Amino acid sequence: MRFSKLRQKEVINVIDGRSLGYITDLVIEDMTGRITAIVLPESTGLRCWFKTKEYVITWKDICKIGNDVILVEVDLNLCGVPC
Repeated sequence: MRFSKLRQKEVINVIDGRSLGYITDLVIEDMTGRITAIVLPESTGLRCWFKTKEYVITWKDICKIGNDVILVEVDLNLCGVPC
């Protein structure tokens, strides 16, 4: 699957059913080229123009990649990484 198709899929957290948004970046391992994590903006809206935070969700936390959505199971308090 190409990144352009992957980033069109909405990411949903199965813990609370909340939409986390869309993938903006990938973390790729240098030696193998494997994807180790997906990166999502913390929220949308005006405040993102001034200070951007991101969620880095590891590949092992992805439950399923479907036709329209990506289901993840993650505690957002543990995966948020300020940028």
